Amino acid sequence: MSHQSEAQLENNLIQQLRALGYASAKIQDGDVLIANLKSQLELFNQTSFSTKEFDAVLNHLAKGSVFEKAKTLRDRFQLNKEDGTSFYVQFFNSEDTTANLYQVTNQVSLEGSYKNRYDVTLLVNGLPLVQIELKRSGTEIKEAFNQINRYQKHSFWSTDGLFQYVQLFVISNGVNTKYLANNEMQSVKQTFFWADANNKNITELVAFAKAFLNPTHLGKMIAHYIVINETHKVMIVLRPYQYFATEAIIQQVTHTSDNAYIWHTTGSGKTLTSFKASQIVMDLPDVYKVVFVVDRKDLDFQTMNEFNAFKKDSVDVTDNTQSLVRQLTDNTKLVLTTIQKLNNAVSDRFKNSIEPLRHKKIVFIFDECHRSQFGETHERITKFFDKSQLIGFTGTPIFAENASKNDKGKRTTKDLFGDCLHKYVITDAIRDQNVLRFGIEYVGKYKNKSKAFIDIEVEVIDKQEVLDSPKRIEKIVDYIIAYHDHKTFNKQYSALLTVSSIENAVQYYDLFQEKKEAGLHDLRIATIFTYGANEDSDDAQDFLPADYDSDFDMAAEAPSQYLSRHSRDKLETYIGHYNQMYNGSFTTKDSKLFESYFKDISKRLKDRERKNFNDKRDRLDIVIVVNMMLTGFDAKKVNTLYVDKNLKQHGLIQAYSRTNRILGEQKSQGNILSFRNLKKATDDAITLFSNKDAIDVVTLANYEKIAEKFEEALEALRDITPTYQSVNDLETEEAEALFVQAFRKLLRNMNVLQSYTDFDWEDIAIDEQEFEDYKSKYLDLYEKVKRDSEVQKTSILDDIDFELELIHRDKIGVAYILKLLSQLKGANTSEAKAQRKAIIDLLGGDIKLRSKRELIQKFIDENMPFIKDGDDIEEEFEKYWQEQKVLALGKLCEEEQLDKAQFKALIDAYIYSGREPIKDEVFQCLDNRPSILQARVIGDRIIAKMKEFVELFEKGMVA
Repeated sequence: MSHQSEAQLENNLIQQLRALGYASAKIQDGDVLIANLKSQLELFNQTSFSTKEFDAVLNHLAKGSVFEKAKTLRDRFQLNKEDGTSFYVQFFNSEDTTANLYQVTNQVSLEGSYKNRYDVTLLVNGLPLVQIELKRSGTEIKEAFNQINRYQKHSFWSTDGLFQYVQLFVISNGVNTKYLANNEMQSVKQTFFWADANNKNITELVAFAKAFLNPTHLGKMIAHYIVINETHKVMIVLRPYQYFATEAIIQQVTHTSDNAYIWHTTGSGKTLTSFKASQIVMDLPDVYKVVFVVDRKDLDFQTMNEFNAFKKDSVDVTDNTQSLVRQLTDNTKLVLTTIQKLNNAVSDRFKNSIEPLRHKKIVFIFDECHRSQFGETHERITKFFDKSQLIGFTGTPIFAENASKNDKGKRTTKDLFGDCLHKYVITDAIRDQNVLRFGIEYVGKYKNKSKAFIDIEVEVIDKQEVLDSPKRIEKIVDYIIAYHDHKTFNKQYSALLTVSSIENAVQYYDLFQEKKEAGLHDLRIATIFTYGANEDSDDAQDFLPADYDSDFDMAAEAPSQYLSRHSRDKLETYIGHYNQMYNGSFTTKDSKLFESYFKDISKRLKDRERKNFNDKRDRLDIVIVVNMMLTGFDAKKVNTLYVDKNLKQHGLIQAYSRTNRILGEQKSQGNILSFRNLKKATDDAITLFSNKDAIDVVTLANYEKIAEKFEEALEALRDITPTYQSVNDLETEEAEALFVQAFRKLLRNMNVLQSYTDFDWEDIAIDEQEFEDYKSKYLDLYEKVKRDSEVQKTSILDDIDFELELIHRDKIGVAYILKLLSQLKGANTSEAKAQRKAIIDLLGGDIKLRSKRELIQKFIDENMPFIKDGDDIEEEFEKYWQEQKVLALGKLCEEEQLDKAQFKALIDAYIYSGREPIKDEVFQCLDNRPSILQARVIGDRIIAKMKEFVELFEKGMVA
């Protein structure tokens, strides 16, 4: 059976869209696009525009970035008409989406840096709001995604930037179809399948078009289910389970007064869902107010930041009970608070102030409703607000099996919140690649095969004194020091270490510090705990000391069960180390400054995912915790959890889930290194929160199984290219594409395999040198594609993702190369020849150093023969490198007619801040400012050259 061609796919889709209610439009180029926009906007606004008036509209639409244009679309424009009147031009009707005008066109051709022709475009009121890119069946849809990225770079900005109004992209090969929001920095990880209310994915294009692209649903998605994030300046489109949960809450609040809950697994984006639900529910006619309740002071602050990122100034944090009472009684529609403050608000002290609210319909939305609504607080709130409606969100509900007793008896989530409105469990999230699987390794005697140089006594231990023994803890510290780089890709990611008590946290920290001072490691370690006596807890819970109100005096002596002078003094010392590392002034002696210390640790871990994060200066490697940070804390750059405490049920899943947020290709799983035998507890927890067959879905296979997968991928590679030299004999681009895809699969498997501490080259049927040789050929093809695209030569390899982040290896930097060069100096002739080849091969196989290969080779050939002493190599190389850098900068400035001093200052600012300069800053360095037509192309070219210069001379060159 032959594959359905792209043209057939396109024609069938257009016919289907017409049947769904789209009007057909023939738009070949930018001029017709603008003419169609004018007529559609006139029809939609029921007016007409003179040429001058429409020029003003077009000028308004042309302003701003993709993000700013998303706001322009949803706003109105005050047009001063030629007759002297004012008219408010509307571009999209969010209140009544059926009033918008929907059209479909195809093969629109626009010319920017290059000429591009787009597949299928959906226009709303004349503006292109959805772009659909198709690939024939059998092709990776990732190629369609990469094609979109090229179009963004090459031509979407032309013709007044109208294609920058695209809100959603759809990519499909007929059998797999996904959607994504339009952002300037987008990742294929942010592409989603649509699904039905039961989480069954709708992958076929025909079914997707029917469910998602029909004008009624599409209009609703654009109007209500795209969130404009002010903090990161991006658009976020809701995933299907978030959409269905929100819709279910709206139905529940509109038609009943019953309580209910949403079960969405940890890491699936509950905050976004709850924000969207809060935002829509607060505008329902019968709802007086929405109160969003979190159970910890730090989450109060974190949630406020996230809510305000989704919509500016949407909530204000309630600093104390008094400010909560004020917000409850004024016209604030959405109130964010902690359960402790809410509990205080309904106490006798404030009852009179909020008495008028007793009979109002107030919807309380509880974040993580399993944690703190099981006592008197829940009862007190529901008793006072007699028309209240409670909606709970949880990733790990309480069932009869994991309920713990209090004075109210054993109570489940269903007992308190009623029916579950929507369910999205951990197996759904892993299947959809919305969270990662866990790679769990149990370190200790019961492990059959282990490269561990230590034997940690963990088998069937139940004696606390053995678990707490300094000898055992030191072995674990040595193990972490030995394998931390291995687990975190040479410190590119951070880790948490959770231990069973504050005493243990102190022991661990002191040992790490002692070994650091002895020069045995360079890990940056912090710890946070509530400096009080802590029992070994099975659950993961976090409480900041000031949770009960912000005016709690943390500096005062507290009761003995809460405050231990010894642990507090220790923590003060540890905060002092932190202050030295990061130039801080935190302390336990001031409640605000201690709270700020906790926020700073959280922010430092969270901010690592930002593009401009200064990793060298601000990186934090490991945070030692007892219970804190194990729930509700999200940081994509945390990929490892070291466990030396007993965890079970919801506490275990919550803690493990700190590691499994999606981030790029390199982060393939959440690493769990357990120094206790939690195998049964893990299996039981996964079974409880999904089903007994889920264990293999949620956790990665053991090392041997992953090695088998690697062997299968290797076999497939050798079927295409039996040796690395065979890559030279590939005659067509199709054959090269097959090699790229096969080696990429091998790379992905190697990425997972090498994350296991048991990894050994002896276990697989390819040695390290041969693997590196294949990798060099792979990178040669990548560079060929890069060169071809620079001269506008199209290639079928253009849209294949080489996933270069899988190749990045920080450990090979200039210091390592210089060490090899000094060894080369002392070697005899035959050894020197072999070593020279090894160095050049090494440079060819490392993506960061590959660009430097030519210059380093030149140094070896032209400078090395005149250096008499190997000890002088570092100094001579530094001198040579600076000379080459000056020459390259001079050449770049001459080619582009740039002022050298100004341009060097711009480069220095970019290196320091990581912020890419805007084009105006570049133009200030030019002798003559380019014309408007040439500005974008010239600006992009100079910025690209600047990045290449920094990549070549700065990145990886700090010894």
